[in-house]
Amino acid sequence: MKDLVDLHYLGADRITLVMDSLSTHQKAALYEVFPPEEAKRIADKIQIHFTPKRGSWLNMAEIGLNILYRQCLDRRISTIQQLGKELKAWLRSREGNRPVVNWRLPTQDARIKLKRLYPSLLPG
Repeated sequence: MKDLVDLHYLGADRITLVMDSLSTHQKAALYEVFPPEEAKRIADKIQIHFTPKRGSWLNMAEIGLNILYRQCLDRRISTIQQLGKELKAWLRSREGNRPVVNWRLPTQDARIKLKRLYPSLLPG
């Protein structure tokens, strides 16, 4: 978080993050790492939006990126052209073996439990 605030987005008034609700993703975790003044300075610059606990697409995206890294990107690739070739070859190798997500929260239950998180498409 310190690098986001001080290096990558130095000129930003506020940095908006989308994360799952892991305990280390709370602003309070900054106070475990930095002195109180520094933790507050960093916390004041970030705004966190949490994904729903029972329907986090972010976890699936993180898993997918981890697989991509382990199967394709876990070494030095010297040029952007070579990176493109490697990624295309990896995608081709996955075409016949596409991953399946076992979504454990049935759609009907999700609509009830997560209703407050999503806008209604119907009037009223």
